[in-house]
Amino acid sequence: MGGTPEGYRARIAQSASSLTAVAGASGRALVDLFLPICCVVCERLVPHGEKGIVCGHCWTLVRELPYPRCERCGHPLGRYSCQWCDYLPPFVRAARSYCWVSPGTGGEIVHALKYSGWRDVAPSVAQRMTRVAWPRDVAEERAAVIPVPLAPSRERERGYNQSAAIGAELARLWKIPMWDDVLTRTRATRTQTELTPGERLSNVAGAFRVRENARAKLRGAHVLLVDDVVTTGATLSACADALFEAGARIISYVTFGRAPAAGDRVSP
Repeated sequence: MGGTPEGYRARIAQSASSLTAVAGASGRALVDLFLPICCVVCERLVPHGEKGIVCGHCWTLVRELPYPRCERCGHPLGRYSCQWCDYLPPFVRAARSYCWVSPGTGGEIVHALKYSGWRDVAPSVAQRMTRVAWPRDVAEERAAVIPVPLAPSRERERGYNQSAAIGAELARLWKIPMWDDVLTRTRATRTQTELTPGERLSNVAGAFRVRENARAKLRGAHVLLVDDVVTTGATLSACADALFEAGARIISYVTFGRAPAAGDRVSP
């Protein structure tokens, strides 16, 4: 076989494949040498072979929500019955978050994505969000993910909507569509960060609406609202109100981070 034309062609193809592999490895080594990736949290070099722009060490410092958790809202249960469910409208089936955002690394990752322009943080964030367990009916019924929209002025300022960046990755991983043409903001709102729970509710009340041409696909659907962080759920609930009034049958929430309230067990 080696002396036949087919044998020569096979050896040539094998040699070419080996050269391509060597060239690829050399190219990656040159990129690592001249364009190393620094972790956007700790600013140390991301070790070769790790994916993403947050290093593995920083990911180990993220504080996942501890167990046991409420079956509906996903909030860690303390000594008493769940209080976080009181924030949820009756048509919200479930809410899930991956980690605490303060204090610690979880919040720093969100800050890099949300305020520092590091959009490439979104894939790693979404991947970890998919590890959170859902009630069976939610996993089976979810029709689409819908990102919480930003005001146009804020999206122009940031260059992208961080919730949509996360949502696109979740949609890909869950193999369902992302409907980013459903919700829109009717007005710009103050940032929720420094507001009291009551002020948060009034700040976003009536701030979202469903586009008329999106109502048909919403009708009877179970959709997942996506945001980067949830505190009291005021923004998500304002979005859920608009979706429910437009015909969605049921809504669930999913966020990367959750802000702890007084008395929450932040440590695992």
